[in-house]
Amino acid sequence: MTVTELTPGPARTWRIELPTGLTLMTSNERLHHLQRSDRTRALRQAARIAAQVARVPHLERAYVTCYLRAKDRRRRDPGNWYPSAKAALDGVVDAGVLTDDDATRVIGPDMRLGEVLKTGPQLVLVVTDLTQMAPDHLTLLDPLGAAA
Repeated sequence: MTVTELTPGPARTWRIELPTGLTLMTSNERLHHLQRSDRTRALRQAARIAAQVARVPHLERAYVTCYLRAKDRRRRDPGNWYPSAKAALDGVVDAGVLTDDDATRVIGPDMRLGEVLKTGPQLVLVVTDLTQMAPDHLTLLDPLGAAA
């Protein structure tokens, strides 16, 4: 058996930091539809503005990692904040970074727990351009090839 060492290619990456103090949504909440709509709108607008400020260009395909920065070190399941990440990713689409956030254009958002931020909570999206990434590296991100 031959083992080939993979070295990462030059993937362009941007960091989109949403402002602290936004009220985030979790999968466990049972919100009234108007509350959910207000929170979604605020997150989406904040992400659109943050993507514009970060000067993220239009990308054909991207890998998105979403970090939840909490106020303390308590145990958390970062996947519970997916509704907030989804709203933020829609804002990135609104900013023109991506044409759409469907599976042909986006891998993710993969949810992670970020570093502690005393003024948190905060969402940080890391967007990586996939167009210059080697096929072997794409396979590591998407082993079943759903985004191919």
